[in-house]
Amino acid sequence: MKHELQNIIAGKSQVKHGANIQAATNYLKNGKRAGTLAEKGINIKKQEEVLIEQFATINTLWITDLEIENFVSSGAEQMVYLKDDRDVLKINDTIYYSSWEDYFNNLLLNNYFFPDTAYELLGFYRNDTALYAVVQQIFVLATEKTELTNVKIFLENSGFINKKNNDYFHPEIGIILEDLHDENVLTQDGILKFIDTVFYLTEDFYKP
Repeated sequence: MKHELQNIIAGKSQVKHGANIQAATNYLKNGKRAGTLAEKGINIKKQEEVLIEQFATINTLWITDLEIENFVSSGAEQMVYLKDDRDVLKINDTIYYSSWEDYFNNLLLNNYFFPDTAYELLGFYRNDTALYAVVQQIFVLATEKTELTNVKIFLENSGFINKKNNDYFHPEIGIILEDLHDENVLTQDGILKFIDTVFYLTEDFYKP
């Protein structure tokens, strides 16, 4: 599993809805490797934003027609809009992540572990204050309250260890999964639906 995930993060293997995410990640990596912006003293996230704007323009991925009247909810990091009776749009400014690359890695990991709620990167949106990723996800209507004990059992069966509260760690792979409270994991007809995940890679992930 670890080798498979390493290939997905590196853009060498496919994952559901991964094409745009991997393309954006590779564009960031190649741009940062060139180092032209970093040499001018621009911090990493600002450097990435310049590269993302280039990527969005080259690939016609600017979203300009968000229907704000369909607003559903918001949190610290994202706003949610109802697209139709099947899907929602989430716009995220990556505030939880130290880099845009980390955010894209989170999307890829989510799509690997939870393909039934996979994110599809549609493009990017900018307003006067921030740059946002626009992702589409299936709309999940909860039919019952999520029991966090069920979340713990499910994740432990997948190799995760509960570190504290709603945060987990996978020691064999080297990934962290956080913030899995009952608003981020819904239950629909007895099945857990992970609709809002926060994955992080550790240094151990990149080791053989």
